[in-house]
Amino acid sequence: MSTAIRRKGSKQVEDEGTAVSSGHSNKEEKLKDSDSESTKAEKEKQVKKHKKSKKSKVSAWGCIDSCCWLVGYICVTWWILVVLYNALPHSLPQYVTERITGPLPDPPGVTMKKEGLTAKHPVVFVPGIVTGGLELWEGKACADGLFRKRLWGGTFGEIYKRPRCWMEHMSLDNETGLDPEGIRVRPVSGLVAADYFAPGYFVWAVLIENLARIGYEEKSMYMAAYDWRLTFQNTEVRDQSLSRLKNQIESMVQTSGHKAVVIPHSMGSLYFMHFLKWVEAPTPMGGGGGPDWVARHIKANMNIAGPFLGVPKAFAGIFSAEAKDIAVARYFSLLLMPGYHTLFVSFYINLSSLLCSSRAIAPGVLDNDIFGLQTIQYIMKVTRTWDSCLSMLPKGGTTIWGNASWSPEEGYDCSTKKSNETDGAVKEQTESGLQIGSHGKPAAHYGRMVAFGKEAAATSYEVIAERKKEVKAPTNTTLRNTTACGDVWTEYQELTWEDVEDIANREIFNADDLAEVLRKVAPKLMARGDENWSFDIADDPSDKKYDHYRYWANPLETTLPNAPDMEVYCLYGVGIPTERSYIYKVSPSSDNCYIPFRIDTSADGDSEGCLKGGVQFVDGDETVPALSAGYVCHAPWKGKTKFNPGGSPSYVREYKHAPPANLLEGRGTQSGSHVDIMGNFALIEDILKVAAGWTGDKVGGDRIYSDLPKWSERIKLKL
Repeated sequence: MSTAIRRKGSKQVEDEGTAVSSGHSNKEEKLKDSDSESTKAEKEKQVKKHKKSKKSKVSAWGCIDSCCWLVGYICVTWWILVVLYNALPHSLPQYVTERITGPLPDPPGVTMKKEGLTAKHPVVFVPGIVTGGLELWEGKACADGLFRKRLWGGTFGEIYKRPRCWMEHMSLDNETGLDPEGIRVRPVSGLVAADYFAPGYFVWAVLIENLARIGYEEKSMYMAAYDWRLTFQNTEVRDQSLSRLKNQIESMVQTSGHKAVVIPHSMGSLYFMHFLKWVEAPTPMGGGGGPDWVARHIKANMNIAGPFLGVPKAFAGIFSAEAKDIAVARYFSLLLMPGYHTLFVSFYINLSSLLCSSRAIAPGVLDNDIFGLQTIQYIMKVTRTWDSCLSMLPKGGTTIWGNASWSPEEGYDCSTKKSNETDGAVKEQTESGLQIGSHGKPAAHYGRMVAFGKEAAATSYEVIAERKKEVKAPTNTTLRNTTACGDVWTEYQELTWEDVEDIANREIFNADDLAEVLRKVAPKLMARGDENWSFDIADDPSDKKYDHYRYWANPLETTLPNAPDMEVYCLYGVGIPTERSYIYKVSPSSDNCYIPFRIDTSADGDSEGCLKGGVQFVDGDETVPALSAGYVCHAPWKGKTKFNPGGSPSYVREYKHAPPANLLEGRGTQSGSHVDIMGNFALIEDILKVAAGWTGDKVGGDRIYSDLPKWSERIKLKL
């Protein structure tokens, strides 16, 4: 019985033990389940956290990252293209081009050599503004390592590396117009001074190469490099550039036994005009060569795209640091290169006026300078120390350029590139005074070189004159606080609001008014300018009064030398819309250093002229209107006149613009554009023929595509 009890007890214990163990196992299983559930929850929590962190990382990707990747892609693509370009045969581009367009014509030098032309007359090149290289000879501490390295021309690398330093060294003294203390920047010498403006962007290189093909060498060619920032007389005072040019021509003529052919381009035409008077004038003002020096040394003066009567864009550049080209720089500087260096890229693009071809992509982007870059102010600060800019202000006043009611180009139709047969007469006038031209659109009065407001550009002058303007009591309060401007201070800060309103309230300005306006807004520049330039017309250019150098670069106030055998050529492109007059606005701003006047880029269309982005266009080479480039050779210098007492033969040869057929043609061989014309095959052929001894009549005499004869008839200038 006890045994049974023990068995029963042990069995009960076993059952209890089993129950306990099963309870423990159940608890363990429950614990395991709870652990697994918590683990799952933690894992899900971690996954959610990871996803959230991923999302936060994705959302952290911003504009800077995109810009960095974009720059990286561009750099990699660029280097791949460079490697491919250097790895592939040099003849490949020509092969591809010929497969698309057919066989390319032989270069002019090859063609002329086949025809038997050889080198004869020594050739002198006179570059224009901004195309000649400038290098550093002495500078401040920030310019260490730049001795005899280019600050202007070439790669323009210093704009990016040390922009403030670069700007300081490119500026001249605003009181003297000469070197600032401790700085000497000088022109590069030799043919390399202006053969290329920047890598791959030729200026004189194509012409030099073709001259070499008919036998020319460096000993028979000379680049008359000079510092294009200075007044023409100061290039002699500081660098003796005129004396070196005189000595070089004398040496080349003596060595070769033939007179020289001189080929100026752009502002170089005005510079060489100054030289022609300087070289024969007595010392110390002149070179002392005597009255027959030119007749003994110069065979031909072949001016390419010469702005003899000035260019309207010269005024716009000084007045508001604007012209057709700057809007491109202003826009892309914001989109592509945000930051401090931007303003100097814009500065470079604007000044070169070579690489841009369109305007007003984003009208008014920098009017308020919301990014604080003060791009235009920096441009103005530097360019207003460059006195040479004044040499290209319009000359001849209303006699040449017209007034509020007429202009030589009145009635010009940009679609046909011709003037109508009505002499630009106004067809009708509305009750408000708006004048309608012969095309049935608002009249384009080109004589109104500046108009404040689109309506003022086409409204009857009588209506404008009768308008009553509100006269406010003068406050004598300066426009802005000059201390806030720092190193981008401009002379506009010395004006009062009344000065600004007085300029704008006049509404229209003709060519006679431009210098007066600039004397108010740029007094220091114009004080130096009045000592060096004149823009009027001489009743008697042989008067002793005009023996002073301030008149020598104005063809309407001076005479050609008494050199009956010296041929004078006006060679330039036509068929491209070219700036002629501007529509302005007053542009209030919160920026302490802003410029109060802006071209009104919203003024567009609805005009008988080519009104686009606040600019009225006429025929020309994109920089110089055809009237300015060709009129002097067509009228004042044609035959024996008071402006041409020796009766030197003069010729007008125009080159109709034809853009390149495709990108592989580069800048084209038939371009009439201001700088690209230097690669125009027809132009180069004409130059080679004259250099080889041909006369102007043998070359073909005058060749005119524009309405220059009609415009010349409308100008009533006593010859």
